[in-house]
Amino acid sequence: MQIVNHPLYREDLALIAGLPVPWEKLRNKTILISGASGLIGSVLVDALMWKNRTDGLGCRVLALGRNEKRAAERFAYCAESGGFRFIRHDINLPLDPEAAGRADFVLHLASNTHPLAYSTDPVGTITTNIFGLKNLLDYSVRCGAERFAFASSNEIYGENRGDTEKFDEQYCGYINCNTLRAGYPESKRCGEALCQAYRAQYGTDLVIPRLTRSYGPTLLPTDTKAMSQFLGNALHGEDIVLKSEGTQFYSYTYAADAAAGLLTVLLSGVSGEAYNIADEASDIRLKDLAQVIAEAAGSRVVFELPDETESRGYSRATKARLDSRKLSALGWSAHYDIRSGVERTLRILRDLQNRERM
Repeated sequence: MQIVNHPLYREDLALIAGLPVPWEKLRNKTILISGASGLIGSVLVDALMWKNRTDGLGCRVLALGRNEKRAAERFAYCAESGGFRFIRHDINLPLDPEAAGRADFVLHLASNTHPLAYSTDPVGTITTNIFGLKNLLDYSVRCGAERFAFASSNEIYGENRGDTEKFDEQYCGYINCNTLRAGYPESKRCGEALCQAYRAQYGTDLVIPRLTRSYGPTLLPTDTKAMSQFLGNALHGEDIVLKSEGTQFYSYTYAADAAAGLLTVLLSGVSGEAYNIADEASDIRLKDLAQVIAEAAGSRVVFELPDETESRGYSRATKARLDSRKLSALGWSAHYDIRSGVERTLRILRDLQNRERM
């Protein structure tokens, strides 16, 4: 069974397609999505294809990625659709509109987004975030695109200075830039500044959705974030391995809710503005998250020290909760809290795993 045929995942797609946003902006338009095979990019592709089928949106999707084989398998159901095209491309290289096709909307999601990549490919992490963004901004300018959305990160806020409980969009905490681990958040900060430069110099209409720690049934097996490791432990019937004291207090978002937030910002956000995508009902300490997953899986939590490579990629932020009132004012709200999101994720992944074994 492909994930797009799972009844719970189809419910997710229907919820996204029913968002109270101005869908007419996408009618018969072309949207380019980088990182299309990733955690949230794949949900967005599926949701747009669903909207095309159910509501006749007529939106054409250009799905940008590097792994053609994975994309062919993931989006096999799109093969006969005239509304989908996969483009094999490394975003570190310029993108030619004549070769790739012109887009009316560009949604840039591609990035190294997990700790192991930060420590084993720190140069690639930084250059992809900066040069990849520049290449897609240049593509957007050459296309005369109507709007560009840059998927930024909760990590741009840095360390909580102890003066707030939640980060609003104006907050700026401490990041020690003279460290290996600073590569990801600092390059995302630079990316946001680059967006504002293009807006000022080229008149680019853009918005900046800031994602928090996201999870869901579209997680890639190569992802090394704590949540991904916990879910992997649960699926394999193993103990949930916690590699710290677990006192970190973070915001999390279920993938379908994050995708809905991205579309809300793309279609309803004010040009030049940033928007946090998070929900208070999914704010949780890491040790409590491990326990929630252990309970859902019928296992237990154990503690283990990380190795040196893992440790170098871990965030040093101890409290990173996002204030999402600005996005809520656009009409967005999350459908799944952390417990229901985790249970839903595990149920879908277990079903897919069992089908593969048959």
